[in-house]
Order: sequence, then structure tokens, then C-alpha cells
Amino acid sequence: MATPTIAANAYANLARVLDNAGAGKGSEPNGQSFASLLKDAVGSVLESGRKSDAQTVAMANGKANVMDVVTAVADTDVAVSTLVSVRDRVIAAYEDIMKMPI
Repeated sequence: MATPTIAANAYANLARVLDNAGAGKGSEPNGQSFASLLKDAVGSVLESGRKSDAQTVAMANGKANVMDVVTAVADTDVAVSTLVSVRDRVIAAYEDIMKMPI
């Protein structure tokens, strides 16, 4: 089971990764760069996790409803599952590109 300290360390590590990803950003003439799009997506998953953790702590302190906690955890689960699915698709696309003949 994750403790608040483990969660805080994971959030700090993710924030550091996002800050480093932002340092090498390029600009697309007609829209957002892929790095900034990825940073926004991971940031939204991170924020969802923070809300879920906050609801869990509030319930442990007797200040939140069980239904709110279940909803927050379910939202985080959906966000993480979506992020993992996108990651898998990006990896599959990369592997397909690497298999193409030159």
C-alpha cells in the first residue's frame, strides 16, 4: 500500500521529469509541440492522482464521503489507463517505423 511519503516522492520525481522535458521543447508553427502535449497529458494524470490522494486522506480524517473517494480513485484509474494505452500505441508506432525498410 502506498504511503503519503511514497506518493509525495513519486510526485516530486514526476515533476522533475516534466520540468526536464520542458527544457528541450521545440515549437511547431501550427500548434502545440509533442513535448508540451505530452507534458500536459502527464500533468493532468498527476493532478488527478493528487486529488485522489487528497480525498483519501480527507476520508481517513473523517472529512470526506466514501463515494467521493471512490469517484476520485476511479477517475485516476481511468486517467492512468488512458495514459498507458497511449504509451503502448506510441511504442507500437515507433516499432513499426523501425521495421520499415530504408
